[in-house]
Amino acid sequence: MKLPYAEPFRIKMVEEIRQSTREEREQWLKEANYNLFNLKSSQVFIDLLTDSGTGAMSDRQWGALMTGDESYAGSRSFEQLQNAVEKITGFKYLLPTHQGRAAENVLFSVLVKEGNVVPGNSHFDTTKGHIEFRKAHAVDCTIDEAFDINDLHPFKGNINLEKLEEIYKSHPKENIPFCLITITCNSSGGQPVSLENMKAVRELSNQYGIPVFFDSARFAENAYFIKKREKGQENRSIKDICKEIFSYGDGMTMSSKKDGLVNIGGFIALNSEEIFRKASNFTIIYEGFITYGGMAGRDMAALAVGLDEATEFAYLESRISQVEYLGNKLIEYGIPVQKPIGGHAVFIDSLNFLPNVSRAEYPAQTLGLEIYKEAGIRTVEIGTLLADRDPETRENRYPKLELVRLAIPRRTYTNNHMDYIAAGIKNVYERREEISKGYKITWEPDLLRHFTVQLEEA
Repeated sequence: MKLPYAEPFRIKMVEEIRQSTREEREQWLKEANYNLFNLKSSQVFIDLLTDSGTGAMSDRQWGALMTGDESYAGSRSFEQLQNAVEKITGFKYLLPTHQGRAAENVLFSVLVKEGNVVPGNSHFDTTKGHIEFRKAHAVDCTIDEAFDINDLHPFKGNINLEKLEEIYKSHPKENIPFCLITITCNSSGGQPVSLENMKAVRELSNQYGIPVFFDSARFAENAYFIKKREKGQENRSIKDICKEIFSYGDGMTMSSKKDGLVNIGGFIALNSEEIFRKASNFTIIYEGFITYGGMAGRDMAALAVGLDEATEFAYLESRISQVEYLGNKLIEYGIPVQKPIGGHAVFIDSLNFLPNVSRAEYPAQTLGLEIYKEAGIRTVEIGTLLADRDPETRENRYPKLELVRLAIPRRTYTNNHMDYIAAGIKNVYERREEISKGYKITWEPDLLRHFTVQLEEA
């Protein structure tokens, strides 16, 4: 008999979570102005709001915390992190930051100017926010297959080279600071980018003299998909694939709260000494000294270990298989999800799930609220609220996909939790025809509204 799969770890510590009643949840949502970000964690049974900083660290990481060097400048922990980053990415220069959006803030303060155009594959919310805050423009060049949830293209995060070249041809070189490749591509459903596509983007960009940078929050998961799906890559190690990935870039930003397996932290890694020196000034202004940049020494030590663990196949197989398990459960129940299943999350197509809710009433947010009311599961909207308003017209931007993301924290929940999640969503799906009203905005900020927006029933 073939032995069944078993996780390559055992549980050493547990945290109690509490189930609530539907009446409690409905009251809490009203008090939270129907924004799931405003809920207290104690009001959530299973939290799928994000996989960012919500995972469990290993015994090796907890051990590293105890040996952290808290020296203000030149700490031993920084050396450990610098060595780990260079070993995995090949980049020589490192600037730690307190998280990924801080890395974007520092790097974009150097590179992005008013009127610039930054092409890429479905920039995520904070990335687009940092670009638009500087009165520049993010241009989505993702392949069209990414926006058909039933298309089984194995690399739906790929950049369409024709779209990209059109941007290069139609704008002066000095107005395009870089092309940004997001790995994996969160906004299109946690979808990977192929090595072949990265290499082609690099070659095309070289022709026009445009640098290439990576938004690398889930680079290890992207490498796993390359190993599993791309011809000729199946016998390579994850670390070897990662090294090739970053060979096609001039630098990277990293939210270490994802594939760094830590609860806080980020960094910029570069090959250019000139950009490093300019970015160092902004690191000191915004973050801290260049050898800690907003991170405690203990967290840098834990991150150095986390990067090593995250780039091992056994860990990635366990992590991504659990996401796939949940996705397949939902597909079995007839629920429309982005296929193939992504690396860090399952994405539900709310337009097909709730056909009676107008786009103007935010169907993805409506679905997320219904899932919470049904089962105490907190998710997040990746749709019109997140797409925000056009900075010039101030009209809603309606994205091609209106998704609810179920982001699975790393090494945190069991498959019993996945079964519970699937059953709760199935219950909502069975009464979907009864849901015809969504929500309307009562207050919103000028930028990145989905974090703090206030809503009421339409």
